[in-house]
Amino acid sequence: MSVLIKGKTALALGLFNLFRVFKYRFGVKTGLNPVQKLAAKMPEGQFFSTTLECTKEKNFPKTLQAFGYLEYPLTQGTPNWFYSPLTQHEFQNSHLAWYKIPDFDANVGDIKGIWEASRFGWVINFVLQAQQHNDEALHVLDAWLNDWCQKNAAYLGPNWKCGQEASIRIMHLIAGLIGLNQLTQPSQNIQQLIALHLKRIAPTIDYAIAQDNNHGTSEATALFIGGALLNHVTPKPEYNAWRELGQKWLENRAQKLIMADGGFSQYSVTYHRVMLDSYSLAEIVRQKLNLKAFSDVLYHRLLKATNWLYVLTQETSGDVPNIGANDGARLLAVSATDYRDFRPSVQLASTLFAGQSYYAAQGTYDESLDFFKLDKKIVNLSSVPQKDQFFSKSGLITAQKRNFFIAFKLPVFKFRPSQCDALHLDVWWKGQNILRDGGTYSYNSTPEDLEYFSGVASHNTVQFDGHQQMPRLSRFLFGAWLKPSQLNYQPDQFDCSYQDQWGCKHKREVTLKDQCIQVTDTISGFKTQAVLRWRLQPDQWQLQDNVLSNGHISIVVHSESKLTLQLVQGEESRYYYQKQSLPVLEIKATQATSITTVIQDLT
Repeated sequence: MSVLIKGKTALALGLFNLFRVFKYRFGVKTGLNPVQKLAAKMPEGQFFSTTLECTKEKNFPKTLQAFGYLEYPLTQGTPNWFYSPLTQHEFQNSHLAWYKIPDFDANVGDIKGIWEASRFGWVINFVLQAQQHNDEALHVLDAWLNDWCQKNAAYLGPNWKCGQEASIRIMHLIAGLIGLNQLTQPSQNIQQLIALHLKRIAPTIDYAIAQDNNHGTSEATALFIGGALLNHVTPKPEYNAWRELGQKWLENRAQKLIMADGGFSQYSVTYHRVMLDSYSLAEIVRQKLNLKAFSDVLYHRLLKATNWLYVLTQETSGDVPNIGANDGARLLAVSATDYRDFRPSVQLASTLFAGQSYYAAQGTYDESLDFFKLDKKIVNLSSVPQKDQFFSKSGLITAQKRNFFIAFKLPVFKFRPSQCDALHLDVWWKGQNILRDGGTYSYNSTPEDLEYFSGVASHNTVQFDGHQQMPRLSRFLFGAWLKPSQLNYQPDQFDCSYQDQWGCKHKREVTLKDQCIQVTDTISGFKTQAVLRWRLQPDQWQLQDNVLSNGHISIVVHSESKLTLQLVQGEESRYYYQKQSLPVLEIKATQATSITTVIQDLT
């Protein structure tokens, strides 16, 4: 790999961020990081229940859900905190200090499978049961927390390895307190558990900040809400310092990572939700503890971020384009909705940051308001964001025309891209995602899966000569970030082009009409072959010459040059670590040409 490409990428990441990473790794390697000197006794006894009661004979849940879809059995009443439902492997070295555990363990596979149960999302489930007057629920909840504390000694084992994981636990614990009206009078054990988590997070937050992603916003949220809660109950300089540190980074991250148009640094709809949910919880805690408001800049950026997510969210289903990395994360799942329903997060954020509840009709998305005891706000429909948007800073164009909604991904990167999705076109028809993004699948799978799902083949765009749009420098890093060489926008017609480091050129022009979408791809500069892919919603698609149809939609392909059209089988991942097949229309060209695709509504 070219030294020049690596050098330019390093500069794009930011030298100060690289210094933070170096400082963290050096500190851990040498033992100078203060987190390595931590020790604490885990609490035991009552956490949420008001009376101590034996739970051995109680009705424990029989299954636990991971990543929004994966149900796996609980054979011992409580989860096996070191078992991965993804790989069916169990982590064996739970006695090791967290910093001695490798990032990627071949024997365990994807560590996210182990982390999932220890995110404490189930706290919300037990609290919801308690709100329905199930008195047993809080005793079972305490039993699970006692079991976790007993088997996850402070700062030892895989569940202490990541500061964000500790932060998510704090968020769910404090959300549980709010749901039970215990926020201002938490038990001593809850206070102790929160404090020892904050001691893990604070010394390494610089590393999270260096990533310029949701790790920083999550850990800042935990420090703010955890420190604020502890300081409210028992004012101490240490607690207030945590709160102030969290507030500092919440303000900083909102200004730096949320762009002026509302897009987030990770160019991911899923991580955008994680970020927005984190800020929503921080604001809820701030309000309930009567703390000073955040800055006007922060609230303005969060309003923009709320609007960005609203535009991408389908009102009838809550589903969104599968754009960017998707690791299965979901915070504050207080509503009985599918993982892919983003409306509860939009409803919560719009109520907090827009002063309006964007979804006026009653729905399951209102359960997020009910849980946190927030009043639904009247919405002024004229002020709700329109679906036709040009997000110039975060590199996205959205448009709606009769039955069609589209999202057009632009090669605009202020922050590091995670996928080769330049000029990807996501197409929705009557709320159905008929042309779609492949997703992520897993961060720790085979090299082939990594290359496929984050690569060009997983997107509705053109691949040149079998290579990616950008050279891969590491598992999570591409070099030679693309830039638009031409970008024009009008509401019903827009185009963008780029040239990659190999000299391959791609220009895509999109025109929206009443009953169809016309896409013209002009390609040149490649050596042997270019492949245009249209990744299709699973259905009974039939290809006849240059016409593809499922009876409702037709896709007609034209070119002055010879093309080869073939309907093949591809893969997609709608949920983390879930993989299923889907049909893909591959259009191959062997010389520079323009290819016109017309997507027609036949109804």
